Amino acid sequence: MPEAAISDDHALEFLLAFDGRIHHLEQGYWLKFEIKRLAATPERPHGLRYSFTLHGPDGKRLVGFDNAHGVPSKGSRFRKPPVEHDHWHRTENDAGRPYRFAGVDQLLADFESEVMSVLDAHGVGRFVVSESDITERGSR
Repeated sequence: MPEAAISDDHALEFLLAFDGRIHHLEQGYWLKFEIKRLAATPERPHGLRYSFTLHGPDGKRLVGFDNAHGVPSKGSRFRKPPVEHDHWHRTENDAGRPYRFAGVDQLLADFESEVMSVLDAHGVGRFVVSESDITERGSR
């Protein structure tokens, strides 16, 4: 088995174990992880349904990577939208931008990069101060 496939398998198992977890960061910021395996479809050819989000202290989403719905292509209203639903949001009001899913390792790296950028811009530390389950967070 190629090394990249082994790495991606390890990352997927790691992520699946984080399903339903919330990581609480400094100053009230928090990360939420949701990921499930499902049958591959044209919308989710990798067989995953996921949502990884960074939230501010007020609960507003600051960054999100998910595949809950499709998003239009950027640049032209005449461009055909992608079949795949993978996309990311940079702000709470961002409807989403197409994201090219290239594997679990890359998804994690891209999410982490955006999160670190936003945390740095807000002057927030990168340390997880506690963890909980989504059910413990309530309806947020």
